[in-house]
Amino acid sequence: MITFLASLPWSTILEILGFTIGLLYLWWEYHADSRLWFASIVMPTISMWIYLHKGLYADFAINIYYFIIAVYGYLAWTRAVHNAAGSDVDKKSDKEKLPITCIPVRRAAAASAVFIVLWGVFYCGLRYLTDSTVPLADAFTTALSIVAMWMLARKYLEQWLAWIAVDAVCIGLYAYKGIYLYAVLYAVYTVIAVIGYRNWRKMMSEGRV
Repeated sequence: MITFLASLPWSTILEILGFTIGLLYLWWEYHADSRLWFASIVMPTISMWIYLHKGLYADFAINIYYFIIAVYGYLAWTRAVHNAAGSDVDKKSDKEKLPITCIPVRRAAAASAVFIVLWGVFYCGLRYLTDSTVPLADAFTTALSIVAMWMLARKYLEQWLAWIAVDAVCIGLYAYKGIYLYAVLYAVYTVIAVIGYRNWRKMMSEGRV
């Protein structure tokens, strides 16, 4: 039995599983369903195993962040109540869930500052410590993805705009690198992000979470 399990193509199996869970994630995110965070916990767990065994240590490290933010996002979506003043207060006895809101101006400014700093740090790392031929674009998508995940965890409408920017840049990035299937995939992601933004905006105007 152990020999049989060891002989299975686990990398391929996990890649297929990760892709399937990714589709569920997009469906749940579109509907602002908190179950998306379960997918967000499973996906980086699978990715970390794959990246570690492939020697992609930077990707392995970033997925540790995705795992942590997924746990935080689930707790924020299911336990926090957003009050009129704009602060989040944990009320375990309250069953109301975190609503969809627009990001406050101060938090948007802080998130933008964090993004710019991360972009600069990642660019310098890729430019001077690796042989990357696309350090600017690669650093951009990585830095903005980190900020976008935090925005999603806070259930801010504008997280979709961040993902639109990430996905649009990825189209060009993967096309330039000759990874055309991924370029097509991210073109689909861009369309989904646009539709998702409109759906969340509608849900927010109707007072639905």
